Amino acid sequence: MREYLLTLCVTAAVTYLLTGPVRKFAIVAGAMPEIRARDVHREPTPRLGGIAMFFGLCAGLLVADHLTNLSEVFESSNEPRALLSGAALIWLIGVLDDKFEIDALIKLGGQMIAAGVMVVQGLTILWIPVPGVGNVALTQWQGTLLTVALVVITINAVNFVDGLDGLAAGTVCIAAAAFFMYAYRIWYSYGIEAAAPATLFAAILMGMCLGFLPHNMHPARIFMGDSGSMLIGLVLAAGAISVTGQVDPDAMRLFSGSERNTVHQMVPVYIPLLMPLTIIAIPAADLILAIVRRTWRGQSPFAADRGHLHHRLLEIGHSHSRAVLIMYFFSALIAFGALAFSVNAASMWIVLGVVFLSAIGLVLLLLPRFTPRAPRWAEHFVPPRYRRRKAAVEAGPAVAADEVEDERVPVAAGVSGVNGATAVGPRSRAR
Repeated sequence: MREYLLTLCVTAAVTYLLTGPVRKFAIVAGAMPEIRARDVHREPTPRLGGIAMFFGLCAGLLVADHLTNLSEVFESSNEPRALLSGAALIWLIGVLDDKFEIDALIKLGGQMIAAGVMVVQGLTILWIPVPGVGNVALTQWQGTLLTVALVVITINAVNFVDGLDGLAAGTVCIAAAAFFMYAYRIWYSYGIEAAAPATLFAAILMGMCLGFLPHNMHPARIFMGDSGSMLIGLVLAAGAISVTGQVDPDAMRLFSGSERNTVHQMVPVYIPLLMPLTIIAIPAADLILAIVRRTWRGQSPFAADRGHLHHRLLEIGHSHSRAVLIMYFFSALIAFGALAFSVNAASMWIVLGVVFLSAIGLVLLLLPRFTPRAPRWAEHFVPPRYRRRKAAVEAGPAVAADEVEDERVPVAAGVSGVNGATAVGPRSRAR
């Protein structure tokens, strides 16, 4: 565990320290696109944050290769090299897109090629554990197609959710934390060395996100761009592929006892089928809804709009930071709920806990529909939007204007010239 934590810290430190110089480079290179109708930020912001994240990935792999225990991962498996090859290719495509805005179909082709590069070097799905059937071996073509599909879906799901400051990095970091705990349990508790690469990938991915987040939280000083979102999406998919298609469920020796106990004990075997879906559940749902919404309107599935989940949160009245925190909450609930279920599938407390937390999340989601007002004695200690309107008017025109400015007016999706639900006028333009 100490070596994994050291790798995580080194990755985070390198990413954090390089993000500042990368921001200056992005400004000089002109990687500051004009604000689009679907954007929610007010000022042009440099991209290319993926450059710092990629070098953080390289630093993490380099350090792990020189550690006593983790160096065995590089000796016994070619998966770290496969990850680095695919990551370098997808990162290069992302950098070009951040600077020159390349076509969506070209990016899709690059994503498929990057996935193919990893497959050629051995990072592929070999079999699938199917409930009630057992292990189903895949042919070379079946494994390749399934691997490429999982990589492309994960990359685009993460790319779609990258719409608010800190949203993509934080969501993926939460997913990587849950995935790390799951893979580490398989590696440490069951003694399965084939789970070590996935555990390493998850630790490095957490370091990349944690190192970048301080620069990307609202108001963001730099965006990760496609060079960053596609990169972390590929690393996330690589870990899921490694633990799903490389770990033999028979090695867990769970087939014992009564039939009911065996069913509960077999849950960790089937979780690899579900974990890749749960860790990207929110981005994947956003991706599916976006495709349906755009094709229903007769648009291309790759046409950008302001109908994503985070845009909807802004429309109903959430602030930028609160919308991000709500997305964090539901991502953590899904990912860690699946993790807890894999540890003890027979516990009813886990189900009740998930239901209770879901109810809390629903209340937080609908909170802007109900505007609370503080008691008169507490009005001097709360923001103006929680004060009674009469008291604000009596306090003077400055306070009343402050309250009016702070009121959040829902804005219809697709409206140009405003920045989400909190905007009250046209956005400022770059001079």
